[in-house]
Amino acid sequence: MSAPALRLLADIGGTNARFALQAGGGKLADIEVLACGDYGTIGEAIADYLERARARGLALDGLRHAALAIANPVEGDVVAMTNHHWRFSIEDLRRARGLDTLLVVNDFAALAMALPHLDDAGRREIGRSAGNAGVVAAVPGRPIGLVGPGTGLGVSGVVPVDGRWIALPGEGGHASFCPVSRREIRILEALMEEHGHVSAERLLSGSGLEAIHRVLCGAQLAAPEITARALAGSDAACRETVDQFCAVLGCVAGNVALTLGAGGGMYIGGGIVPRLGPLFDASPFRRRFEDKGRLQPWLARIPTWLITEDYPALRGVAAMLADRIAMQAQ
Repeated sequence: MSAPALRLLADIGGTNARFALQAGGGKLADIEVLACGDYGTIGEAIADYLERARARGLALDGLRHAALAIANPVEGDVVAMTNHHWRFSIEDLRRARGLDTLLVVNDFAALAMALPHLDDAGRREIGRSAGNAGVVAAVPGRPIGLVGPGTGLGVSGVVPVDGRWIALPGEGGHASFCPVSRREIRILEALMEEHGHVSAERLLSGSGLEAIHRVLCGAQLAAPEITARALAGSDAACRETVDQFCAVLGCVAGNVALTLGAGGGMYIGGGIVPRLGPLFDASPFRRRFEDKGRLQPWLARIPTWLITEDYPALRGVAAMLADRIAMQAQ
């Protein structure tokens, strides 16, 4: 019996594109991360990945189905990335690759689809303390929320419908930033002078970490340097910047949890928070997540998790592709 044909999967952010191959519903294989900036088009990145896979001895002649999770709204045929220069037609790309199916979805919708299937090996709880240990618990069958700062800020969630999970694609990272302290008002006013509208993403992203530091400290530092100094304990101003970043993240995560009614839990994804290590655990994140006045007791019951699995969005987009293929076969 011949091996099942492989499917192409990708999780494409503003900085990196993560590719994988999958045989049916099997495990992900041949995962490779490519820098988006190394390629003029998404088609070039896909072609290079597949050439590398062939060079490693993989048989790709039967590849007819692919799914791309991309850091962008996906509405209609043309996709123009917000945080990168790639622009493409889904149908033209499908034809160029000779595919029967090319599914393109929002990257955080794909990541959200993986959330109901994560266990303690793929996540780490944030914010449980002796005072709330007995009351924090996810409620089965309730919506699950997701926020994730990286190159931009992703926001999504999943809701249960008729025994299956449905992802909620959206662009909540571009919702207006709402300050809740005098310091945050100062940050908002400074960024309004630069940008006019100030979204949550203007603070909760790599460039946002740099912007917070510039406003609070008057110094221009790259995000990795801010994080490194804060982790080393060598720069109090950098630690202050990281704490402020985490406080805003907690506030936004609490807003998403309230909006979705996320009794199933709230997840933190993206590339920035995992790099903060113990600083995130010690930050004001959880306090600000719960700090919603009369609804504080309700939020105090919702668990918050940091996603630790390496490539969860690939798992989510694989599930979405399997659903699409099954629907086409009906």
